[in-house]
Amino acid sequence: MHFKMKDDYINKAVPLGIILLLLEVSFFNSGVIFSLLVAMGMIYVGRKRLPSTTGKLFFWFGIFFFAMSILSMMTFKFLLLAIVIHFIIQYYQSRKEPKTIQPIINKETPEEIVIEKKPLFENSLFGDRKTPDHVFEWNDINIQSGIGDTNVDLSYTVLPKGETVIFIRNFIGNVQVLIPYDIEVSVQHSSIAGKATVFQYEGPKRFNQSVQYETAGYQKAEQKVKIFTSFLIGDLEVKRV
Repeated sequence: MHFKMKDDYINKAVPLGIILLLLEVSFFNSGVIFSLLVAMGMIYVGRKRLPSTTGKLFFWFGIFFFAMSILSMMTFKFLLLAIVIHFIIQYYQSRKEPKTIQPIINKETPEEIVIEKKPLFENSLFGDRKTPDHVFEWNDINIQSGIGDTNVDLSYTVLPKGETVIFIRNFIGNVQVLIPYDIEVSVQHSSIAGKATVFQYEGPKRFNQSVQYETAGYQKAEQKVKIFTSFLIGDLEVKRV
């Protein structure tokens, strides 16, 4: 019953929030899109010019204007109210119907052994990420970050047989992936603003693009790398080393 009420609340709040956002952007606060684009442009230009004084000014003023634009939105205030109501509902439901968790033990099933492995990168809001400049053990990459560049150099590691996955979601920043010559590659990239360069092919800067590339021998290769990238603003470069 508790989970059903929780799901019903979420199912109603999310569509209502989307409708409220569309109404706000269309009729009440259409200038917020322009404000957000200007703020993101300032952040991008500021990052390019760091660590100069001009770059710092553009970057931090962009962060400030972006935060102010978000905080002034009626939809953001509705989201905060919805979260508060959600936690209040959870609190009162837990007092009325305390949740009891009882482990189900099946004596016939052997215990599953799970090994925790340390990822190459951690999620981060700010800062650049780079693989080590020495030999390292490979683990598939699946990260999301705010503002910063990412450099992945596969020449210092031994890739396992089969398909290796690199999954990077970035708000603002560039990604460079260095691939050994004997490794086949598949790239799926999307961004709001930026360009994608894959080996000899250098695409133009585009707005709201989604592209896919694949080397000729990818499907039959024993060792191959699949790259998924998703940016708001930034460039992707995949090159041989």
